Amino acid sequence: MERTHRRLAVQERNDPHRPPEHQPHTSKVRGQRCYRIAVISGDGIGPEVIREGLKALEAVSAKDGFKCERVNYDLGGDRYLRTKETLPDSVLEELRHCDAIYMGSVGHPDVAPGILERGLLLKIRFELDQYINLRPVKLYPGVSCILKDKGPEDIDFVVIRENTEGLYVGSGGFLKKGTPQEVAIQESVNTRTGVERCIRYAFEFTRKRGKEKKLLFCGKTNVLNYAHDLWMRVFNEVAREYADVTTDYAHVDATCMWMVKNPERFDVIVTDNMFGDIITDLGAMLQGGLGIAAGGNINPAGVSMFEPIGGSAPKYAGKGVANPLAAICACAMMLEHLGETQAAGAVEEAVKKATSERLKSLEAGKMGYSTQEVGDMVAEAV
Repeated sequence: MERTHRRLAVQERNDPHRPPEHQPHTSKVRGQRCYRIAVISGDGIGPEVIREGLKALEAVSAKDGFKCERVNYDLGGDRYLRTKETLPDSVLEELRHCDAIYMGSVGHPDVAPGILERGLLLKIRFELDQYINLRPVKLYPGVSCILKDKGPEDIDFVVIRENTEGLYVGSGGFLKKGTPQEVAIQESVNTRTGVERCIRYAFEFTRKRGKEKKLLFCGKTNVLNYAHDLWMRVFNEVAREYADVTTDYAHVDATCMWMVKNPERFDVIVTDNMFGDIITDLGAMLQGGLGIAAGGNINPAGVSMFEPIGGSAPKYAGKGVANPLAAICACAMMLEHLGETQAAGAVEEAVKKATSERLKSLEAGKMGYSTQEVGDMVAEAV
C-alpha cells in the first residue's frame, strides 16, 4: 500500500503520556496489521537497491498477514540541486508520525561533501534522537571472508555506537581561517545522559541477545582523558546492575587488531560516535563488504531509521549491477524492530539462501546476476 507525500498533524514532542517504548501504529486494514513506512530512496544506487528491499517487504508482508503503508519522500542530491532544500521542517514533522524510516544512500557528485550528510542524514538522526546506531557484523554462508580460515561461526557480533554526540555534534570553529596561522577546533561533546543511555541500551541488548553475554567497551582512555573517563566510569557503574553480563575494555586500536586477528572473541561492542563509525566499516569488510552491511539508527521510544551503510556509488548508478543485499538486510532489521520477528527471520534466511547457493560474489558487477535478479531471488525465497 502506497501513498504520496502529505502533511500530517504535528504532535507535541514532549508529550508526558508518551509511552517509554515506541508503539507502532499497527492500524487495522481489513483485519491486518499495518505499518506506516517512510521511504527515502536517496542518491546514486539508492533507488535501485531500496526498490529490491521493498520487493522483499511486499513478499513477506503478504505471506505473514500484515501491510505496509509506504510514504515516498523526494529527498537527496537531486532535490537539493533543484530547491537548495535538504530536509524541510514539514517533512521532518511527518517523519515523527511514521513507524519506521527506510533510507537509501546519501551522496551526490554535484553536491559539496557534508551538505547532504549533515543536512539530511545527521539531521534525521539528531532531530529524531536516534541515539543508537546498531550494526550487526555477521558473515553469511557462502560469502568469502578476507580473513584466512574464518567462517560464519567466527564472525557474528554487534557494534552499538552512540549516534548523537561526540565529534559529530559540530562543536568547534576556525580562527584566522585561510591564513598560515589558521586554527581549527573540533570538540567532542559527551553528556552523562547520552553516554549512560547508550551504555544501558548495550547492556540490555547483550542480555536479550543471549549469545555469550559479553559486552566490551571500546575507547581510548589513555589519551581521551575526559570524554572516555566519563564513558569508563558510567560503564563500570551500570555493569554492577548486570551481573549476568561479562564486561571488558579495549583501546580502539587493540579492538581493530582483535577484529582482524580473532573476531570470534566479540559478542557486543559499545563505543562512541567516531570510533563506532570507523570500526563498523572494518566490520563490513569482515562480513563480505559494504554490499551486505546494514544498520539501524534507533530511538527506542520514537521513530527509527534503517539503511545500507555503504555509499551512493554514483559510478554504478543506473547500470543494474549494485548489490541490493545490504538494503534487504536493512529491511529485515526494520521488521525485527517493528516486532515482525518471523518476517525478519524469513528475509534473513532468503538472503542466506542467495549467498550460499546462487551468488558468485558480493561485488557490484560480479554477482552473476543483476540488481533486479538478486531482489527477485530473495523475494521468491521468502
